[in-house]
Parts: sequence; structure tokens; C-alpha cells
Amino acid sequence: MGSAGYLSKITRRLRDRKLIMSVARKIHRVWAELRGSFNRLKIMNFCGTHEFTITYYGLRSLMPEGVELVAGPGCPVCVTPAREIDEAIEISKEATVLTYGDMYKVPGTRLSLSQARSMGCKVRVVYSFLDAIRIARREKNTNFVFFAVGFETTAPTVASHVASNSVPENMAILMSYRITVPIMRYILSSGRRDIRGIIAPGHVSTITGAEAWAFVAEEFGVPIVVAGFEPLDVMIAVYEILKQIRSGKPRLVNEYNRVVTPQGNIVAKRYIEEAFVEEDGAWRGIGMVPKSVWRLREKYEHLDARKIYNPSVGESIDVRPGCKCAEINLGLAKPTDCPYFGKACTPEHPLGPCMVSSEGACSIWYRYGGYDIIRVNL
Repeated sequence: MGSAGYLSKITRRLRDRKLIMSVARKIHRVWAELRGSFNRLKIMNFCGTHEFTITYYGLRSLMPEGVELVAGPGCPVCVTPAREIDEAIEISKEATVLTYGDMYKVPGTRLSLSQARSMGCKVRVVYSFLDAIRIARREKNTNFVFFAVGFETTAPTVASHVASNSVPENMAILMSYRITVPIMRYILSSGRRDIRGIIAPGHVSTITGAEAWAFVAEEFGVPIVVAGFEPLDVMIAVYEILKQIRSGKPRLVNEYNRVVTPQGNIVAKRYIEEAFVEEDGAWRGIGMVPKSVWRLREKYEHLDARKIYNPSVGESIDVRPGCKCAEINLGLAKPTDCPYFGKACTPEHPLGPCMVSSEGACSIWYRYGGYDIIRVNL
């Protein structure tokens, strides 16, 4: 059997209805034992791809009444401050800004990059930083700025080129990376008692390593499971969290051990350490989070688009009045709690960032439903 056939076999098993329903019944049995102690139990699925899996495959319909799966701040473009989008727009009046498709339509204070382009600003969509490098090398007489948005998953690609001094001379970088571990600590340190378990992001954990999340159980007493992105992965993660709550022994479990190691990608982390420095930074609608963003180290400041172009932007507005994106990213609200959802705010005309990205909770709920939950009879 070739590698494609082997992967197909694994995928079929991870989506096998009988296996998923078997785990669902186990979840219901454990919840029956816990129900006397909890009226409602909230589990946060941190990553936007987990939210997609839960919604697309209808996993909420398999949960017992009282077990609630809520989205977390795991959509990078959803938490990028409006000010940084405004900066990218301002820079695009002088240089060509290269950005991911997910960021293209995210609203800044007044405009998105897409709208700015329609008004004459220079903006192009790229698939990756390598794509951006190829464009810059091909068009040597054009100045480019790469809008570096994302989490630990995408940061190493940029960091490796920065550290190896292989960024083209006609390219600068507008740093907008966010770090996921500090935001989780921030949420739990804020006094939240409603989050009883966390499904940690699988993609990010391939870089950070599973051990990066051990503090959640050790310091805050909250069960945490690093999980893959297939339906069976998520169901096993929920089951494991409920078992830990029942036993009163919270710990870190790496369900996604077919991909994630305890230490993560050592080479990628070395590149990040060499190229970037951690700083306090803003998360859209949430506020300042300690040591949660990366900026270029001083010796690489010649690549810093902010220092080269000095974009001047006025007061920024992260969240429009009435928009619930910030609360949704913190698991305090559901997309349907927002008065704009599906009405004034749609993927074609987004008012808030959560309605744009394929990892945004509002966009996922709008496209795939999930809010009218019909409980499955097990």
C-alpha cells in the first residue's frame, strides 16, 4: 500500500461513524456520573480548525445536554488588531503589500486590504512566505512588504529566512505574529472558572510541543488534551477531559501523538529564537497580553516595515458597537448571540473579523450551521 492509500485508510478510521458513536456513548456515561455536580460544563476548543471539525461534522449534536463546546482565540486573523491592518493599508500606498487570502477581507478601522486595493492601494494575495519571496526575486524593481500574520505554525518560515539572511533586498516584513501559549495563560489568569477543560491546538503544538501546555493542568487545575482535527480525535479529547474531571486529576494528554512530540520542532523554535523577540502585544478586542507577540530582533531591524515606512495611522477601532467577536474569541458568547450574525454581517460583507477567515467561528457557523442543535439519540 502506498503512502496515499495508507493515509486514506487512517482518515477513514478517524471518521468512522461506529467508532465516533462508541466514544459518544462513553461520553454520555461519564457525564451521567458528573451531572449531579455540574449544571453545565464548558470545554474550550482553542483552535479554529477544531471549531470547523466540531461544526462541520455536527459533533455538538453528540454531546450530552450540559456539555458545551465553545470556540477560543485560535483564529490568527480574528485577533490581529485593526491598527495593524490600518498600518498595512497605509504602507500599501508606497509599497506592494503581500498578504494571505484570509487577511485580505478582514476589516480594519475603516477599510479592509481588499477595499484599499479597490481604491488604488497596492495589495496582492500570496499562498505562503515562499510565494512572496519568489515574487520579490522576480520583480526586483518593486518594493514589497510581507504582512506576517499567524501563530507559531507559520512563524518559522519567516524566521528561518530572516535568520539565514535570505530575505530579498526589496522586501520588508510587517510583523503581526501572535503567540498562543500566553493568551491561554491570560484567559485562565483572568479568573475564569467556567472553562473546565481545553482542547489544545494541534497545528501549533507541532512547533511548540505538547509540553508547552502542561501549565494548564499543573498551575490552573484544568484538564488539557492536544488533539488532532478529525472527528474521532475531538471526541476522544472530550472523553478524556470528562474522565479527568471525574477522577479529580487534571493532566496534559497528547492525543495527537501521531504528529505532535513532547518537545515539538526544535529546529523551528531555534529559528524563532534567533530572529524574533517576545513583547507585550494587543489582541483584537481583548487587550494587551504579556509576552504574546513577536517582533524582529534589533540586528534584523533593517527588515522592519514599521521602521522603513513609519506608517501613521489614527485612533483604531477593533470592534464595532454591538459586535461580539471579542466575546466569541474568549468563549463567552456564541456567534448567534451577535445581533449582526447572518444579517448585516456575512462572509460577503463582514463587519467583524470572525466572519472572514475559514477558521473564524462566525464564518464557520454561517457556512455549516451548528447553532440549531438536534440531539442524536444514542
